[in-house]
Amino acid sequence: MLRLSQSNADLLVPDGSPLRTALARTTCLGVGAHPDDLEFWMYYPILRSSGVENERFTGVTVTNGSGSARSGAYENFSDADIIAVRRREQIAAARIGKYSAMLQLGHPSSAVKDQSDMNVVDDLEEILRFMRPEKVYTHDLFDRHDTHRCVLLKLVEAIRRLPMDMRPKELIGCEGWSGLEWLVKKDRLVMDLSSGEKLAGQLINCFPSQILGGKRYDLAVQGRRRANATFLDSHAIDTVTSVAFGVNMSDLINENDLELYALAERYMRAFYEEKMDRLA
Repeated sequence: MLRLSQSNADLLVPDGSPLRTALARTTCLGVGAHPDDLEFWMYYPILRSSGVENERFTGVTVTNGSGSARSGAYENFSDADIIAVRRREQIAAARIGKYSAMLQLGHPSSAVKDQSDMNVVDDLEEILRFMRPEKVYTHDLFDRHDTHRCVLLKLVEAIRRLPMDMRPKELIGCEGWSGLEWLVKKDRLVMDLSSGEKLAGQLINCFPSQILGGKRYDLAVQGRRRANATFLDSHAIDTVTSVAFGVNMSDLINENDLELYALAERYMRAFYEEKMDRLA
């Protein structure tokens, strides 16, 4: 079965099916850096899998989450304590969201940011060879969180190891520690989350170690989605109540020589040219 590099990796199939079955039926894969990244930033494929026939979502969390901010009830938690808590929180979210599978790889953040450490790449390649998802959702290339961007780089490297006929059809970047509302309209993916606000709240509240530990993600994540919906169109009445933005990064897995900065430049140039035209 799966050969993963970390002895503390956790593999969960909420409905009790064999892991091989759960991976094979996956159509949408979410790859997040930390426990809670899937629910905070990659909610769209989770929601789709709960309401669209033949759509199944599997989540991968790459790191163990040991470096999270801590205060209040969690202020004196050791790294080992917070790792155990965050693992349980991620399992609870996977059960509530009815994920096809939930894989927590257990890497330290330092390994993700180490260019010479190939364990994360090896693990992601192993998972992808068992899974064959149609779409992969992950952190966007403009995210200002270093670990988020490094997970993207490791993921792209893993996908590029696969032959073309085994690669996902799409790689979607989801806004996180930077919004994507600035992208020009043709480049910005609009992910309507309006039908799933109740489930969204349930998933976000699975992570009290983060919310009560010093960061009000429960307010911020839902607030951003509400703001995105309202500011989506300045000349139209609101027709949606919750929106997340994304960016299509599929060129990174279709063009093996394309550098991250080169793709970023394409989108930034389009933004620059549009703004200069409007100012002129």
